[in-house]
Amino acid sequence: MTDQFVAHCRELIGAEHVLTDDADVSPYLTDWRGRYTGRARAVLRPADPQQVAGLVQLCAAHRVPVVPQGGRTGLVIGSVPDDSGRAVVLSLRRLNRIRAVDGINRTMTVDAGCILHDIQQAASAAGMLFPLSLAAEGSCTIGGNLATNAGGTGVLRYGNTRELCLGLEVVTAQGELWNGLRGLRKDNTGYDLRDLYIGAEGTLGVITGAVLKLFPQPKAGITALVALSSCRDALELLKLAQETAGPTLTGYELMSDVCLRLVGKHFPNLPQPFPQTHPQYALLELSSHESEQHAVRLLEETIENALEAGLAQDAVVATSIAQSRALWAIREHIPLAQAADGKNIKHDISVPISRIADFVEKTDALLARAWPGVQVVCFGHLGDGNLHYNIAPPAGTPHEAFLAYQGDVNRIVHDSVADFAGSISAEHGIGALKREELPRYKTQVELDLMRAIKAALDPLGIMNPGKIL
Repeated sequence: MTDQFVAHCRELIGAEHVLTDDADVSPYLTDWRGRYTGRARAVLRPADPQQVAGLVQLCAAHRVPVVPQGGRTGLVIGSVPDDSGRAVVLSLRRLNRIRAVDGINRTMTVDAGCILHDIQQAASAAGMLFPLSLAAEGSCTIGGNLATNAGGTGVLRYGNTRELCLGLEVVTAQGELWNGLRGLRKDNTGYDLRDLYIGAEGTLGVITGAVLKLFPQPKAGITALVALSSCRDALELLKLAQETAGPTLTGYELMSDVCLRLVGKHFPNLPQPFPQTHPQYALLELSSHESEQHAVRLLEETIENALEAGLAQDAVVATSIAQSRALWAIREHIPLAQAADGKNIKHDISVPISRIADFVEKTDALLARAWPGVQVVCFGHLGDGNLHYNIAPPAGTPHEAFLAYQGDVNRIVHDSVADFAGSISAEHGIGALKREELPRYKTQVELDLMRAIKAALDPLGIMNPGKIL
């Protein structure tokens, strides 16, 4: 049956796009962080939505599990197969066409395998903006961004990927092709099927195309890095910036002194903006549709008010694109610096913005009590309540040895998140990594509803099995 199944796949999409040799299959089997490697019966590389539909029909007929895969940049083991060797990897990288750009409707219709950076560039070439931006944008695909409802640095102004999508094209678990590529802002005709598939991590169907929202290009953007004495001051500065700049404030990132020291240690070529250290830093970005002078005026007013109120200890304002990129480079190199420093225990969490300082204070203390000297590397999208709250071992403790405590660390952090009415996954998803954690933090009603949806849309259980549920 295996030979028959693979033969049918080759007939459908061409033998060169059905990979079965170990050397060819291997690059598709390991997660982005290199901590897990699965096995696959084959890697299938369709060229269009019709081929995807045909392959899923074959998989349903032969009861072969399907693992959809885009750029494989996820962080929760959501896009690689398990170690049973039963599943096929369905790579969507060949579905990479930008199908249409509509300047009046401000939409772009794309294949799911389009690289995010290419979409950004196509929007820019048309004089518009696609605002989704994240560290992996040079290799992640929009299908994966939609499947995980990715966040990034622009959520404060533009929302998650869900808010940036008007319509979807999806291959169902039965191999039917649903064309929901409607570029409508208003469509109140029943259940929102689009929202079922966005964030479902490929467990309900395969996203093959999308209609994305585009926005006017800002006439100017300006960036500043502000030194602060505490996380509480960062929250007060956020409130002040929102009151002063309104929707012009498009980005607000938090970084601790630990983060900047890590970046300085491993990337000494990057600038260190301040002559002395400070406990916390906020990276602000303002984008104006009026003029550069307008953005500068609002940013200067924000910083002046913050200094007068004692919220800001110091500030650096970028006066050129190069300086702005240099400030953002500090933020973007934090994960790279962490990786260079050694393995750590990562958390992608969210809590109500007003409670972030209390969460950090309480959770830092709990971890320090359990492991004296533990290093908390805390940074992220403070403007939307999403922190990357990562834990490195105390000095002198081998990083690999500290990973043995991952379950205990996760329990402290995630229980604290729950105490503050937060989420254990803000933008990375659940995948297989957090699957066993989910029942502790979801109510039985929520889990039953999720299982009912899964059973209704994927009764054979072949779509990305073992992920989320």
